[in-house]
Amino acid sequence: MSEFADEQRDEIEALESIYSEEINFLGDSPHCFTIPVKTEDYDEDEGEGRLVLFKFTFTKKYPSEEPLLEVEESENIDDEHLDELVAHLKEQLTENLGMPVVFTIVTAAIEWLGDKNDQIKRDIEAAAKKIKDLEEEEERKKLEGTKVTIESFLSWKAGFDEERLGKKADVIKGSKLTGRELFMRDKSLNDSDIKFLEQAGDTAVTVDESLFEDLEDLDLEEDSEEDPDWKPGDDSD
Repeated sequence: MSEFADEQRDEIEALESIYSEEINFLGDSPHCFTIPVKTEDYDEDEGEGRLVLFKFTFTKKYPSEEPLLEVEESENIDDEHLDELVAHLKEQLTENLGMPVVFTIVTAAIEWLGDKNDQIKRDIEAAAKKIKDLEEEEERKKLEGTKVTIESFLSWKAGFDEERLGKKADVIKGSKLTGRELFMRDKSLNDSDIKFLEQAGDTAVTVDESLFEDLEDLDLEEDSEEDPDWKPGDDSD
């Protein structure tokens, strides 16, 4: 038994030298103490970084037996990650059975916690970027307007024309129509729409419906008294 006691005492002296400002001794029969493990960015006041406070207790036959390892407290680390860390350290205890192991365990914990901290940061940044990309995509769709194909455009335009014509009956002045009526009746305009869409092929195009809203404001009506011989379709000077 004195052999184990000597080994334990030697290890305690070494640990006190290494972790002089962080190790906290709770008892010496058996030897019991805590050592904190934290990430490089840990800041208690700012609430940043991560910390785990481990409690070690030597058994009578340590280091031929594993020491008791417990988590006294933790900050900014969830239970799932904490369980993963403890399981990792338990493996280290088993692999190093028969040797002074506290320094090895603390070093492994620091490395694991640092790697997990970096991964968590990357996950948070990726999630934030995904949300930002989705918001930008929604905004882009709003700015693009409504995308239509040939079929959907013609269907929409037929309804649009029917609605417009239904609001205002045809008015014939003398022997000719007003400029706006000619615009609404001119079949070549429909043909131009079709040609435009056929040139686009299957590629979706955007339509700004507001361009059609001001048709009633267009001053296209000709004064019949200025040119009594004018006929629809006559473009000559």
